[in-house]
Amino acid sequence: MGVLVGKAAPDFTAAAVLGSGEIVDTFTLSETIKGKKAVIFFYPLDFTFVCPSELLAFDHRMDEFTKRGVEVIGVSIDSQFSHNAWRNTPVNEGGIGPVKYTLVADVKHEICQAYDVEAEGGVAFRGSFLIDEDGLVRHQVVNDLPLGRNVDEMLRMVDALAFHQEHGEVCPAGWNQGDAGMTASPDGVASYLSENADKL
Repeated sequence: MGVLVGKAAPDFTAAAVLGSGEIVDTFTLSETIKGKKAVIFFYPLDFTFVCPSELLAFDHRMDEFTKRGVEVIGVSIDSQFSHNAWRNTPVNEGGIGPVKYTLVADVKHEICQAYDVEAEGGVAFRGSFLIDEDGLVRHQVVNDLPLGRNVDEMLRMVDALAFHQEHGEVCPAGWNQGDAGMTASPDGVASYLSENADKL
């Protein structure tokens, strides 16, 4: 499994269903996220089992991502038409309803291969990538197919990156918005641990 952290997020152009419900033939990542943070998440297939719970979890937190200026993009190997049908299926019938973010159609598997999350059999592992305003991957996590991801953890990573960008301090274990950061120096570590080691 490749590590993309610190590298440019692979660009792509593909068909997609936008959060508005519009189907487009040419959704280009770099144009959409230019100058913004973004979260790209991969999932195996539409109309499956763990997947709708994850897609709904992202949708339920879209106000929080939007408030932070973060573009959210889901990707699977399904077609844009399958994505559209899943969006048009009610939640109580196994659908996801009109989620407010883009779903990209990776029918040629080129995107999941570029992000190195293709599983044996061709579907994508549950990979999540946080991209900064310069197009660099700053965080990634990849779950095996049976293991649903924690969307709140991605929000925490968004907040941690923003804190580091604003204050220059680093974020210690378990850091949450509102917590103290740490100066990246021997004195900074000693100072932080003297006050917080018992809470770790």
